[in-house]
Amino acid sequence: MSTELASSDPGEAGVVAKLPTLDRFLPIWILAAMVMGLLAGRLIPGLGEALGAVAIDGVSLPIALGLLIMMYPVLAKVRYDRLDTVTGDKRLLISSLVLNWLIGPALMFALAWLLLPDLPEYRTGLIVVGLARCIAMVIIWNDLACGDREAAAVLVALNSVFQVIAFGALGWFYLAVLPGWLGLPTAGLDVSAWAIVRSVLIFLGIPLLAGYLTRRCGERARGRDWYESRFLPRIGPFALYGLLFTIVILFALQGDAITSRPLDVVRIALPLLLYFGLTWAGSYALGRAVGLGYERTTTLAFTAAGNNFELAIAVAIATWGATSGQALAGVVGPLIEVPVLVGLVYVSLRLRRRLFPPRTGVLEPTGSGAHG
Repeated sequence: MSTELASSDPGEAGVVAKLPTLDRFLPIWILAAMVMGLLAGRLIPGLGEALGAVAIDGVSLPIALGLLIMMYPVLAKVRYDRLDTVTGDKRLLISSLVLNWLIGPALMFALAWLLLPDLPEYRTGLIVVGLARCIAMVIIWNDLACGDREAAAVLVALNSVFQVIAFGALGWFYLAVLPGWLGLPTAGLDVSAWAIVRSVLIFLGIPLLAGYLTRRCGERARGRDWYESRFLPRIGPFALYGLLFTIVILFALQGDAITSRPLDVVRIALPLLLYFGLTWAGSYALGRAVGLGYERTTTLAFTAAGNNFELAIAVAIATWGATSGQALAGVVGPLIEVPVLVGLVYVSLRLRRRLFPPRTGVLEPTGSGAHG
């Protein structure tokens, strides 16, 4: 992020207190960005409509700009020459696929029906959120928690491939087929394959390519030592700036909708809170059970718990309309996800020493997390 989050060992007692000032108060900056966006969307007439109009083919340019600025510095830090160490880790890859494409959607389906049986629009919107696996903001959470950067890049790319292939089919299954088997009301989902591909190309493809080319060209021109000790610290702060800008814009776009229906937001928030907490904790426990180290367990947990709210909101608006309950459910997703996953970053850092004590004489993997 803005500074090297792991400038001291995250396993040490009091790690959060030892973080650089900018990172230590990250929850405050994020909360301030959320409040600023909500107030701006509520108090400035026509702001949401004006920001929403700045779009190309349904893609909000301000949000796209913020996400690209946010992801680029982190992806420029990835050691692409180490990706083969991740692709050979079958425990990590299989665990991620099971969590993201079997357990995650099924858990959201169950929570949506259990907690919103009387609100079909919100219920459907949450199910769509559960199907959209994260390919963008999870990069930031993983880096903050000192997860494995290379593993995050591989798992996000894997999720992107499966998103293109499976999103439409899973939407049909969870909205039409499974409810029919259970004797419940069904719904439809009309989503184009191009909308999914476009989301992947913009929100992952562009920053991934930029990060890869930056590292290759930078190391070739000036060497790895200069690249990692001089160049990366200069671009690091832009990840935080991009994150905060994205949050302000996102909440400004939907500030009026969120603040005008507070009770509905609370109803939608409850299953989301349970979903993020249960998914993260279960993934963390699974990573430790199958013998993954701290860095890859952390990456597994955050890539499973995060969701692609950009895609979920776009699909909901295209299918049911911008003022629909399904769209509101998609908007509430990041309202809950952002503070919850920021909190889990700190939980993860505090759990590191307790659950993953360093073994004397054994070197831990390098090149992961926010280490350099």
